[in-house]
Amino acid sequence: METQSIFSVPTRAEVSASNQAIFDNLQKGLGFVPNLFAYFAKNETALADYLALQNRKSTLRGKERELINLVTSQVNDCHYCRAAHTVLGKMNGFTDEQILDIRRGHAPFDSKLDALAKFTKAVVNTRGNASAAVVEAFFEAGYSEANMIDVIITIGDKIITNYMHNLTKLEIDFPLADDI
Repeated sequence: METQSIFSVPTRAEVSASNQAIFDNLQKGLGFVPNLFAYFAKNETALADYLALQNRKSTLRGKERELINLVTSQVNDCHYCRAAHTVLGKMNGFTDEQILDIRRGHAPFDSKLDALAKFTKAVVNTRGNASAAVVEAFFEAGYSEANMIDVIITIGDKIITNYMHNLTKLEIDFPLADDI
């Protein structure tokens, strides 16, 4: 994937002291600072704000959040986030085949996750105007209004990084995800 030369990933030395501390924590926790996160550090508060959003307490399990991230990133055609969340999806117990199904907007291996995938795809595709049938199926699968709020917040979180990468085309520093 081609990188646009007008956007560059800052080094640790090029960011503020508070962002350097966040880089150190990311390095410790992940083993590296993902390029997209590093890019947020060009703004004094954006990286901390984004990580606070991403790490907020949720009614959804990690596996459910990764499903939302995968579906949203596929719909928004974000190669960076598809790559990152394929790795994280595997860490949360999804197989390669399940990840491809999820990215297609369904989860035939689990009826509750299937309803979540279809709901997420519909919400992202319609910018929140999902059909009554999709919404009803989401609730019939056992999800609550509190869960729905967390789904929307997770979609919003992922749209931020999808749009950031789609605009900047920063180098992808995760193994590339298969095309579907």
